[in-house]
Amino acid sequence: MYAVALGGNTVILQAVRVEPSLHQPMYYFLSMLSFSDMAMSMATLPTVLRTFCLNARTIDFDACLIQMFLIHSFSMMESGILLAMSFDRYVAICDPLRYATVLTSEVIAGMGLAVTARSFIILFPLPFLFKRLPICRTNVLSHSYCLHPDMMKLACADITINSIYGFFVLISTFGMDLLFISLSYVLILHSVMAIASREERLKALNTCVSHILAVLAFYVPMIGVSTVHRFGKHVPRYIHVLLSNIYLFVPPVLNPLIYSAKTKEICQAIVRMFHRIKM
Repeated sequence: MYAVALGGNTVILQAVRVEPSLHQPMYYFLSMLSFSDMAMSMATLPTVLRTFCLNARTIDFDACLIQMFLIHSFSMMESGILLAMSFDRYVAICDPLRYATVLTSEVIAGMGLAVTARSFIILFPLPFLFKRLPICRTNVLSHSYCLHPDMMKLACADITINSIYGFFVLISTFGMDLLFISLSYVLILHSVMAIASREERLKALNTCVSHILAVLAFYVPMIGVSTVHRFGKHVPRYIHVLLSNIYLFVPPVLNPLIYSAKTKEICQAIVRMFHRIKM
């Protein structure tokens, strides 16, 4: 899965870089998504390999905090990029004549910087909020990487502030992103239904299929993990582990496969790129 995630996303990044036909807003956002997927994979890779390949089952507390911060930051970054991609689809379908003037290179770069800054600024207090807590319960984590809900279980002090802050972050970022993504597709459907030709309606909706699948691949496991961690106290531990692994490992694997299979321009660009390498 790591090989597919890192290899597949590297291929997409390279294809967008070298193919002039892909120098468009939609594919710039796809490059951001591929980068966040690779970053997410790299954030979990060290401890996962140490645990399963080297049988090294300990991690320094500060290193665990850093990994926790990076995992949640890149996850939030991916959520923001999916929101930006939904805006791209909204403008392309609902206001196509202004597409090139609305989504300029400067606007796209600004959106990317805003998504990145939001992730790191909002989550910056998280390690410090956790570091103030004494750890006097079992120091065994449920996963082969560090997640905030899992680490909170190790504290023996009042974790109300951490819990409230975590819930606030979840609702104000992931929740709002999902709300605006849903709203954008309501507006897109309303615009598409106004198109007289059935073929044109299907053609317009087909440009959104890859993004919809990417949204489902990201948010469905995330909602499952959040629900189980908050309300599934009596759920078997292996369910927690399984859902967390799906949440962190499946989207980086699926996204390059989805966009390569469902986006003709990406597929053709990859074929041309490898054809030039062979020559």
